[in-house]
Amino acid sequence: MARRMGFAFMSGLAGMALFVRSEEGSQWEFLAMGFAIGAALGGLVLAVEFALHKASFGVIIGATTGLAVGLMLTGLIEWVGSAVFDVETFLFHVGGLVFLLGLPYLGMTLGARFGQEQLGAPARPSELSVVDSKKILDTSVIIDGRVAELCETGFLEGTFLVPQFILHELQHIADSSDSLKRARGRRGLDILNKIQKMVDIDVRIVDDDFPNVKEVDSKLVVLAKKVGAKVITNDLNLNKVAELQGVRVLNINELCNALRPVVLPGEAIRVFILKEGKEAGQGVAYLDDGTMIVVDNARRHIGRTVDVIVTSVLQTTAGRMIFTRLKEEAEVKEEVQVARG
Repeated sequence: MARRMGFAFMSGLAGMALFVRSEEGSQWEFLAMGFAIGAALGGLVLAVEFALHKASFGVIIGATTGLAVGLMLTGLIEWVGSAVFDVETFLFHVGGLVFLLGLPYLGMTLGARFGQEQLGAPARPSELSVVDSKKILDTSVIIDGRVAELCETGFLEGTFLVPQFILHELQHIADSSDSLKRARGRRGLDILNKIQKMVDIDVRIVDDDFPNVKEVDSKLVVLAKKVGAKVITNDLNLNKVAELQGVRVLNINELCNALRPVVLPGEAIRVFILKEGKEAGQGVAYLDDGTMIVVDNARRHIGRTVDVIVTSVLQTTAGRMIFTRLKEEAEVKEEVQVARG
């Protein structure tokens, strides 16, 4: 702040020096006028400085070049005027100020426009942050339906590409004689129609096909490499094949696994024993997200809600399994260990 005030004051002194009338001595009215005009010009320069903070590099270079050319023209006109007019008049001083202010300003304006057009206009923040991220939907993820819920929450947006061969596969499933397959196919078409109506999603039907490629999964990978898109899928095999060929994959199952609540060994949870486990005496329960919980010696509690203690957690590519024991048995075992200790 002090630096800017000092600059404005020095500009005022420079204006006073410009209005000194040597033949009649320094008159206060002219000195005051010169100081005011000089200070105003200094304020204009400070305003330009503030504007430069928001200007792009091309605008700054162009404006600086134009300003330099304008100052040179002003100096040339001042020199020619001093040589032609022997008597310095007040009008001559005013005309000099007009040239001193006008030509550099015009040069700076034209130079800034040239720099903006030739060297590139400043990019807006919204333009920098918006990336056209294309995503290809495969058959499994369309039928699954969770992708539509992710789109509704705003976690997925942008351009969704649906190849014609995926649509044909969905139609073939929807026309199947098997009632279960037919229902899955129709569900997939309904989900696709739902996504297509969403505001933030741009669904495009792609006609690209690859006759030399037989498998649908392979066609998806080839198309993704061609257009530079990601593949959204639930198919583990497609996931592996795409990653081997350098195609980015968004696996809905992996996302759901990552969002499941963390359960640590030793933590107590309350579960409903739904059915019998594979091993003798085991009971099986499920969390709300579908995670299987195996409870030792809980067969007799089938159809009841019990408290269990987590003993271990097994993470696999298919999901997660939590192994537990009944809380009452864990407490008895702990008491026995304490008594022996």
